[in-house]
Amino acid sequence: MVQYLRAREYRGVMSQETKSEYDVIVIGGGPVGENAASYAIAGSDRTAAIIEAELVGGECSYWACMPSKALLVPGSVLEQARNMPGVKEIVGDRELDTAAVLARRESYTHGLDDSSQVDWAEGAGIDVIRGHGRLSGPRTVTVGDRTITARHAVVLATGTTASIPSTPGLREALPWVSRDATNLHKVPERVIVVGGGVVACESVTWLLSLGTREITMVVRGKSLLSGNEPFAGEAVAKSLQDKGVRILFGASLDGVDRPDARDTGYGHIHGGPVTVTVNGESVTADEIVVAAGRRPASGDLGLESVGVDGGTSIEVDDHLQVRGVDGEWLYAVGDVNGRALLTHMGKYQGRVCGDVIAARATAQQLGESRFSASADHGQIPQVVFTSPEVSAVGIFEKEARDQGIDVEIVESDIAVAGSSLQQDNYTGHAKLVVDKTTDTIVGATFVGPGVAELVHAATIAVVGKVPLDSLWHAVPSYPTVSEIWLRLLESRR
Repeated sequence: MVQYLRAREYRGVMSQETKSEYDVIVIGGGPVGENAASYAIAGSDRTAAIIEAELVGGECSYWACMPSKALLVPGSVLEQARNMPGVKEIVGDRELDTAAVLARRESYTHGLDDSSQVDWAEGAGIDVIRGHGRLSGPRTVTVGDRTITARHAVVLATGTTASIPSTPGLREALPWVSRDATNLHKVPERVIVVGGGVVACESVTWLLSLGTREITMVVRGKSLLSGNEPFAGEAVAKSLQDKGVRILFGASLDGVDRPDARDTGYGHIHGGPVTVTVNGESVTADEIVVAAGRRPASGDLGLESVGVDGGTSIEVDDHLQVRGVDGEWLYAVGDVNGRALLTHMGKYQGRVCGDVIAARATAQQLGESRFSASADHGQIPQVVFTSPEVSAVGIFEKEARDQGIDVEIVESDIAVAGSSLQQDNYTGHAKLVVDKTTDTIVGATFVGPGVAELVHAATIAVVGKVPLDSLWHAVPSYPTVSEIWLRLLESRR
């Protein structure tokens, strides 16, 4: 299904073929690898190369964050308009212009052409090498028949790939995975979605807004978004069910049958109708979307050549250095190390890693906090762009109690002037998990329209360990949804 454009495939590469050594070699050209390379050589004469087998810019730019958000925003805007007097009368029962939405999506993914990303890398002094890179020994990487050596560091930033369960007939049915769902070219009328996590819930959200009329979710567990506070998954499930989505909880996918499966390319319907058996019941749809998790892309990186097992998450320390490898030269950042499977956290790790490499290259000590990744230890912010949105940071109540923290729960419905002004029929909820011993927030969750913009304030409170008494003096502007912070603080007086 490789149908993207590598417009700069040969530009500059021939002149690089004589280079057999760089200061820093990064395998994986997504935003995580880009950050690691640029930070490692910033303000110096050090050299860096990025090795990429697909598109420079990686999963986020072409198949994940950017296209998914481009598909989700129009539906969110339409929903807000339908709940805004003076606007809803104009909108009426009109639906989205699907062609226009997909065209805007294409403007962000550049039609799967990575020219602009290559331009950025070259402008930053980073060589781009096309091909599959793998370790062949200490500080040594092979790309095809070419061998390159790193003076200071090799960084692994290969991310993850979609997992497809071994359900009989599922792989043979050529199901959509996240890459297909974000790059859809035709909206299927009937869809079966396997999974209940972030990718599944967001995919269902934009499929609904684009006109899919029948959606069945097959969820192994008892809730959606099971990694979040329970009320978040409950709110999203109710919203989807109210819009006609059928959610089968505690469901087992027993078998899949698609006699006319065809490889038609990313985002095109892969053949004829597909029938699945779920707990003994048959369900037929035009397409099946598998959103059943991700696995690290570490199986073909040559890790065995340096004494590390491949195929699993690569264990690293807080300098992002791979454990078990001597010499302070091998690093792994982003999803491939399994610490936090989010683009913004991978980019954060890339920045830390790049700073560590630069410091070691100039014999600096690593005592400063910027040389140690700490934000992915219980301080991770995340947003699920469903309707309603879910945003959270830190740890949840159950996790806090399991860790033995003396927990206080502070929560409130989001019902302030700002939320009522944002749209009619606004409903939302907020919850803080407080460590009573330190009087600081260790976790926060917000559910409701537009709450993605609330989470950074909570992130600062969690990372900065700001006492709740001090938060009394962080006065929220009126009338904004941020006034919920005042209501939360008032609820514990």
